[in-house]
Amino acid sequence: MNVQTNFRVAGVLLAFLMMIASCKKNNDVTIPPPAAHFMNNTAAKYIISAPGVVYKIPVGVTNVSDKDRTVSFGVSSTTGAVEGTQFTFTNTITIPAGKAVDSLIVRGNYDQYLSGRIDTLIFYIQNGKDAIGSFFNDTFRLVLRGPCSEADVDLNTLLGDYNNTNEFLSAAYGPYTTSIIAVNPIDATSGEITVSNIFDFGWNPITFLLDWSDPNNRTVTLIQQSGIADASTLDPSLAGLDVSVRPYGGQVGTFSVCSEKLTLKMQVGVTGLGWVPDLYTVEMAR
Repeated sequence: MNVQTNFRVAGVLLAFLMMIASCKKNNDVTIPPPAAHFMNNTAAKYIISAPGVVYKIPVGVTNVSDKDRTVSFGVSSTTGAVEGTQFTFTNTITIPAGKAVDSLIVRGNYDQYLSGRIDTLIFYIQNGKDAIGSFFNDTFRLVLRGPCSEADVDLNTLLGDYNNTNEFLSAAYGPYTTSIIAVNPIDATSGEITVSNIFDFGWNPITFLLDWSDPNNRTVTLIQQSGIADASTLDPSLAGLDVSVRPYGGQVGTFSVCSEKLTLKMQVGVTGLGWVPDLYTVEMAR
């Protein structure tokens, strides 16, 4: 066997040994310890609509056991809410044997929120000697407020992401995420909002007018705009042209500050060329 052959045999042998080592390493599986979590939820709003109304935050554990298990919680407030005054909560829960899900119960003090107070609480899972800790999905933000009135509009409460956005333009699409990135009060019963990521294809933000002068008939009206996007987002053959949007035949959308949902209605077109005949509807929800 010549030197070249020796090198080739040695190379094959080395590769074989490395493969064995790799297989052995991959077979050494470490099972992580059980962990508590907030069931892939991160935030919610708790409307204290009457005395005694509670909010239940779902809590899970990554496996099922034949023994009862304890999960402990801590809380902080970014708005100065005090446990025992504005709210109380169960700082420990016991998940029974054979179960993997339970709830952390929060009780808001109804009387504290009648004047329009709004608080934010941050709950977190604590690691402890006798409790199941967590290493993921371990915090939950809960906004507390009193009975909600659609006439009491604070545009700032609409800011942020709407992760359950669905739309319809000839066909349904969603869910995806849109965001209200700016608000601009106009007077006591109207204001503007700016919404980003409509169409989920890199479009520029679009502005709408909100009107709640009639709390029972709240409206969202598109302000006609151009420069929204390259028209290739509608059809590749339209590259280099511009997308415009305008109100659709007098139709308007609606919104709710209590449920934090908005319905947007508009017509899409190509600037200087024409308009898509179908109504474009976007349903935004947290």
